[in-house]
Parts: sequence; structure tokens; C-alpha cells
Amino acid sequence: MKALVTGGTGFLGAALVRTLCDSGWEVIYTARRQVPATQVPSAATFMPCDLASSGATDILVQAMAGADVVFHTAAKTGVWGRRRDFMATNLAGTEAVLAACAAYNTNGAGDTGRAVSATPPVLVHTSSPSVCFDGLDHRRAGPDLPRGTRFSCAYPESKARAEEAVEQAWQSGPLLGCILRPHLIYGPGDPHLLPRIVDRARSGRLRRIGAGDNEVSLCFIEHAVAAHISAAKKLLADGRAATCAKRSYFIADSEPVLLWPWIDELLLEAGLAPVERSLSRRRATLIGTLCEVLWRALPLRGEPPMTRFVAGELATSHSYDMGPARRELGYEPRVSPERARQLALADLRARGLLP
Repeated sequence: MKALVTGGTGFLGAALVRTLCDSGWEVIYTARRQVPATQVPSAATFMPCDLASSGATDILVQAMAGADVVFHTAAKTGVWGRRRDFMATNLAGTEAVLAACAAYNTNGAGDTGRAVSATPPVLVHTSSPSVCFDGLDHRRAGPDLPRGTRFSCAYPESKARAEEAVEQAWQSGPLLGCILRPHLIYGPGDPHLLPRIVDRARSGRLRRIGAGDNEVSLCFIEHAVAAHISAAKKLLADGRAATCAKRSYFIADSEPVLLWPWIDELLLEAGLAPVERSLSRRRATLIGTLCEVLWRALPLRGEPPMTRFVAGELATSHSYDMGPARRELGYEPRVSPERARQLALADLRARGLLP
């Protein structure tokens, strides 16, 4: 089997490339720049590509020559930044992937020396549950949860528009695929979630937002990778008869957690003090609104310490039902929550982020 992984140097993308190579797949990955072989195996072929550039489609057409699957994991993430930058990578970048699939189907892949399939490779598109975030509690939500219509942050808006582009491609052409929405990915190599929690806790800047009883789904990195590969195998094996074809799935660990007790337990195991100070959601939202105004007006560098989106995310429940992914993808999260936390903490210590 041959796979193209966009964003192959990111947290999820690199883990996916490593697992595919270990399983005997032929892998090409794209990213803006290459990383050391300690992060991505030398067995994988690197092809530089900035998805926001005008030449992205042509590069992707070459990269997906002979590919059975395209895993589109590339994305600009974050809770702050210019809307046009998020749209350029997350929406226009997805449109470039879709255009390459269409060109591959109709025109072939150029002078590659490979036979060209009659249909494009299947597409496993990585999205985010934040496309459904509307500020309300979502407990054990299923795939029928509608996308949001109003967004306080450019990232979920851009990912929602990208999902719409993928769905439009499904309706207008032969492209076959599905959308996966892993939630709060953590584990070895995590550059965002746990390092940020630990950093804020060590500096005394971590605050509990809301009542502290919100239920949240998390996704261990190994589970996110397994879900992507399971989806690809289902699509390749069953084609248009696949139950997962043209559908969206939330991906997470087997059971959700109570967010703030989970964070406290993590901090205690890391040798740090649990969260002691708190803010009401209303106050956090007001602070976030003020920070956004200041960061835009002055402008200030970096991310604001609080935004409306972050206040809402930290105060509400957003947990998801894994039943559909289990039944239709064959997805099965196998790492226990305790083991996943131990592996994540060991990785933070190995990277010098914990003593």
C-alpha cells in the first residue's frame, strides 16, 4: 500500500508516518520543511509543499502518484492569529488537496512512470470537534451533532469550511473518503496540550474555568493514528459500500474524563500542585474579550492569556460517543487511560519539561 500524508512533520502526521512505515507501507509526506530522521523515518519520502502556496496543487498531484490513500492531516492550529492565515492553510490547503485528487483522476499524475488509477486515492481528512463548538455542553455527542454557524475563533471556522469543501467534492465527483475529528490529542511528542498545561501550572498561571465538573473526551496519539489507518483500510476494502464512506466521526479515548480532576491528577503525578484558583465562565469570557481587543488594537505579540473561545472550551462539556467509530471503522482504543498518562508524563520528562 502507498500513502500520502500531508503535514507529515506535525504531531499527528509524524506519528502516522512512523506507524505506516513500521507496517510496511510506502509513504510520501509533505510539509513546509523537513525534520530529522529521529522524528520521521528515513524510509518515508519527503516532498516540500506549502499548502497555502499557489503551486500546492501541482506538487500534490506529483506526490499522490500511485497512492492508495491520502491522509490530509496538515493544518494551522491555535486559538489566536489572523483569520486569513488560518483560511489559507486550512481551507485553501484542503481545496488544493481536493483539486489534486480531481486532477489525478482526470489527467493522470504526469511523467511518473507509474500506472494511473481510474479513480483518485481515498481521502481520510483530519478535522476537529471544534467545528461543532457552539458554547453549549455536548455530552457523549454523536456524528449527527451539527457544525456550528458562529465562531469566536478562526481555527474552528476554517476547519468547518474545509469540511464543507470535502463534502462538496464527495457530491460532485468520484472522490471517496471520510472525515475524522480527533479531540485534544496528547501523548509522546505532544507539542501543545500537556506542555501548555504544565507550563502554566509551574508558573502559577493555570486557572480552573467554570464549575469544574465538565466532561471532556481526550485522544491518545496512538488512538488517533489507529483510527486513521482503520478508516483507510475500510474504505479500500469496501469502496463505496463502506459504511464509513462520506461520513464524519469523532475520535477519542474509550471514555471521557472530568477535565479539571483529570488535570489535577496529572499535575500531582508530575510532582506539581493541583489547580487552586478559579474563574467563573462569565468572568473568564469578559477577560478573554478584553484581551482580544487589546491584542488586536496595540497589537501585542503572541497569544492572549485568555480568549472567548478558550473560556468556553475550558468551562463546558465536550465529550463524544465512540460507538459509531467502533462499529463502522473498526476503531478500538486499546491503551488504558492510566497507561496513556504514564507514557505522556514519561515523554515530558524525557524532553526536560518535567523534573
